Amino acid sequence: MARKNTLKSNPNNTYTNDIKSVKKAKSKSKNQASKFILFFKNDRVHQAFGVFLLAFAVFLFISFISYLFYWQTDDTLIDNSAQSILFDATIQVENWMGKFGSLFAYLFIKKGFGIMSFSFLSLFFLVGLNLTFDYKPFSFLKSSMYATFFIIWGSTLLGFLFLNSIYTILGGAFGVQMSVWLNSIIGQIGTVILLLSTFLIFGIIEFNLSFKGMLKAKRAKLETPTTETDSEEEPTEESLYDEKEEEEEEEEDGMLQFEVRKIEKKTEQKPQEVTFEDKSNRSQELTTETKTPPRESQIDDDFEIIIPQNEEIVKADAIDGITHYTIDTEYDPRLELSSYQFPTIDLMIEYPNEQGDANEKKEELHANKDKIIETLKNYSIQIDKISATVGPTVTLYEIVPAPGVRISKIKNLEDDIALSLAALGIRIIAPIPGKGTIGIEVPNSKPEIVPMRSILSSEKFVNSKFDLPIGLGKTISNETFVYDLAKMPHLLMAGATGQGKSVGLNAIIASLLYKKHPAELKFVMVDPKKVELTLFSKIERHYLAKLPDSEEAIITDTKKVVRTVNSLCIEMDNRYDLLKDAQCRNIKEYNYKFINRKLNPENGHRFLPYIVLIVDEFADLIMTAGKEVEMPIARLAQLARAIGIHLVIATQRPSVNIITGTIKANFPARIAFRVTSKIDSRTILDSSGAEQLIGRGDMLLSTGNDLIRLQCAFVDTPEIDNITEFIGSQRAFSSALLLPEVPDDETESTAEFDPDDRDSMFIEAARILVQTQQGSTSLLQRKLRLGYNRAGRIIDQMEALGIVGPFEGSKAREVKIKTEIELNEFLKDNNLV
Repeated sequence: MARKNTLKSNPNNTYTNDIKSVKKAKSKSKNQASKFILFFKNDRVHQAFGVFLLAFAVFLFISFISYLFYWQTDDTLIDNSAQSILFDATIQVENWMGKFGSLFAYLFIKKGFGIMSFSFLSLFFLVGLNLTFDYKPFSFLKSSMYATFFIIWGSTLLGFLFLNSIYTILGGAFGVQMSVWLNSIIGQIGTVILLLSTFLIFGIIEFNLSFKGMLKAKRAKLETPTTETDSEEEPTEESLYDEKEEEEEEEEDGMLQFEVRKIEKKTEQKPQEVTFEDKSNRSQELTTETKTPPRESQIDDDFEIIIPQNEEIVKADAIDGITHYTIDTEYDPRLELSSYQFPTIDLMIEYPNEQGDANEKKEELHANKDKIIETLKNYSIQIDKISATVGPTVTLYEIVPAPGVRISKIKNLEDDIALSLAALGIRIIAPIPGKGTIGIEVPNSKPEIVPMRSILSSEKFVNSKFDLPIGLGKTISNETFVYDLAKMPHLLMAGATGQGKSVGLNAIIASLLYKKHPAELKFVMVDPKKVELTLFSKIERHYLAKLPDSEEAIITDTKKVVRTVNSLCIEMDNRYDLLKDAQCRNIKEYNYKFINRKLNPENGHRFLPYIVLIVDEFADLIMTAGKEVEMPIARLAQLARAIGIHLVIATQRPSVNIITGTIKANFPARIAFRVTSKIDSRTILDSSGAEQLIGRGDMLLSTGNDLIRLQCAFVDTPEIDNITEFIGSQRAFSSALLLPEVPDDETESTAEFDPDDRDSMFIEAARILVQTQQGSTSLLQRKLRLGYNRAGRIIDQMEALGIVGPFEGSKAREVKIKTEIELNEFLKDNNLV
């Protein structure tokens, strides 16, 4: 026993050090393995290897072609000096690709499969096209199968045909050896029969070759009269259907199968309609160029054709001799980046668990319990029951006081209990909401790290159905805490320097990157510090949004921040206009209608991704820009929730002049890390408690009703680097999402109108603005399908002419002409029509 106690008490013993070194080696090897796997998943590695395969295929093609002309000369040199041919400068080959080309052609053609080796080039070329350009002209599996068959069969055939001639290279060594072996076991006639039957079997299986169909077609052709009048007549419906039925019975796998069944007439609106003339005695033809005559001799006017292969439903209604076809398919917003892969859990670091010994924990719990009971007894406070819930950094002791004990009496003993426990950050919750107990939160002597990996791999996060799930960390009961940012709907984070705000922001961003596709989510990142969010610039074309004239997606300049926030206000107004036209109340209803093709993109409708504005240091913005930033952010906080724009704002100065009443009123969800005073805690949470936190990610979350104590998940810089590198290496959009432009007041155009420089769509644009009474550049972009620069020039020309008013920040310009009649007179007076 003494020896065991010595081992436990001595932290420098060899056994403990060996265990720690093994754990470190394991975590290091896992990180190296994940980086090795990440290297081969990198899209740039794929493209480089694809270019190499394409170049290698061209190299082999030229080598093989020249070998067919100079094989006799080069073979003699290779046979006589195979080992020194590469290093002997006196040896010269005739092959157009030099010695390497001659050797490759010699190995592939003479020693391999003869001229059938050209099939290898097609495989190299297909793989190269796929890796380099993501282009698949043919199925690689089928192409490999065809190439393998023709290499073996063709080489054997050519080896058999040229067995006793000088042109044995046409079949290669493989073809010659195969033909010699077949001749020895089944003879020459048997070899011919085997080769012919093998080819026919392959044709039947792969190309649906039908001898019955050919015989019936030949018989029908012989029986058909050859008179001129008969030849001009077309086959009747019944003969076409009968013939089609016979062919479908014989060709089960090669043809596209249809199922026809009667349906009732429907009056539903058809989103996409294609019309074809329905001429008598002619078969219908779909846009897929597949003929689909019905199988039944008599079919009603309405029927439904199901194509299982494409999983689409094609409906046809025959009305007034016209057949209307409707193809019902849902819009897939992820289609443009269909090959996108979400980050894997291997990119996150698995930190070693430093919980300490279980017996030590029990001793600590019992000791604290006894000290709490003793301290309460010293002040004549009796308790009926005490229980403990152990968390990663804090243990919650729940007390049931004896009847007649005042709660305020226990609450006033906060400092005395902290003194007796010799602990920092004692917090008393009296009472615990929803329970008839009083809670005393005591920090653990050995706090645990909560790795982000454990949050992202938890069942609660993986199976989350939230719109914008964020994994913040673990509660004091050691449960994973996942919340929906869309329901918050905005989040304010505050705390002293170095208490975990930036780590908390990284945890929020990482959670969203692991759950949302680039087509469904965009970030607008503001980083006045210029160092906290720079790692996310790698995913600019995947997840970020920016102004059209901005070079960097991570915004660091205060002037650009003001323009960006005003741009988000314009985007908010544009989205509300779209929701109004679609008669929807929020972004979920709108996107549901758009995905089900109930909204026409030609009317300006589009799929709306969520936009999350991340501000890392709000205090610096307020000090430099003041009301210019505060008012648009307050406007976004008031209105932007319904259209999918959410704000996450962090600051290290939770003073009243930074977190004003306007800001607080619109941020019901707030996170407080450790602060220095009760005043700061009340500024953030409207209650005290944040000054008693222990720091290093210990935080309080207020969602409007009660406070929840959490240990924030830890995300280190290498983990963020791994995630952004993984995402950034994949195929992306052509650019970041471009927000509506907000021009500077200083650069606002004041040029006079030049009739010679008038845009060709000027009059049409003027009519649109007069009809809508909105002087908006983005409106012209949507309605006329123009780029931003051209639409902006048209607006400038209208301002110079007096049709619209000057720029008014986030608001649309005033349209000074109210009716189209006034516009027509105005254009005539200015000789514009």
